[in-house]
Amino acid sequence: MFFYLSQFLSFLAMPLTIILILLIAGFWLRKKKYGKKLMLGGIILILFFSNQFLANLAMQTWEPDFKAFDSLPEYEVGIVLTGVTNLNKTASDRTFFNKGADRATHTVQLYKLGKIKKILITGGQGLDPSNSNTEAELLRDFMVMTGVPNEDILVENKAKNTRENAAFSKDILTQNGFNLDQRFLLITSAFHMYRSKGCFDKVGLQTDTFPVDYYSEDIRFSIPQLLQPEPYSIFMWHRLFKEWIGITVYWVVGYI
Repeated sequence: MFFYLSQFLSFLAMPLTIILILLIAGFWLRKKKYGKKLMLGGIILILFFSNQFLANLAMQTWEPDFKAFDSLPEYEVGIVLTGVTNLNKTASDRTFFNKGADRATHTVQLYKLGKIKKILITGGQGLDPSNSNTEAELLRDFMVMTGVPNEDILVENKAKNTRENAAFSKDILTQNGFNLDQRFLLITSAFHMYRSKGCFDKVGLQTDTFPVDYYSEDIRFSIPQLLQPEPYSIFMWHRLFKEWIGITVYWVVGYI
């Protein structure tokens, strides 16, 4: 229930939802003085949220800096969160990735560089998938195909949200006899790292972070960046708003 409720609340507070409400309400009340103001507000918000420079600046400010591979010590276990595969595309011989494949590819790099000895993949099916695959199993299959031994991969395939990622990962590590007093390497998207780290801290797992899957780019002062509206910029703001709402809800219910 919490999973579906948080998704619904996020939808209501998304920039595009707010813009549509303003435009529709303004059109409906266009004969009234404040109806025109509502429509003008919607137009201004479209221009603001579709600005590439502002969206990139906001995302870059939020995302933590990446870490060089050679700056890391060695960890017994790297914990990678899912949320990067297309579960609505069914195939038995491959893994379909959405944006965020860095979570898998950089984890493989960490393993092959000797920075992590074992990989724990955590994540189930998410919201209303069209097939019976779980994300953790799909990522395991991909990593095995790249040469990671199956015996070095632990799979947690029940979690539906970040809080469950943390709690169920702790259960898996305990069941497999790992010392929980050590530090683990937490691997997930940069924009999602604050909430992820908070959840793992809350359940008592000590983690160092390895952010991947960056939405932001280096700052550029160009005419397209400054003046040309871009639908993807609205998507970036949606990502940020959803994450900020998620952090707020998790804080209220005590998950972080």
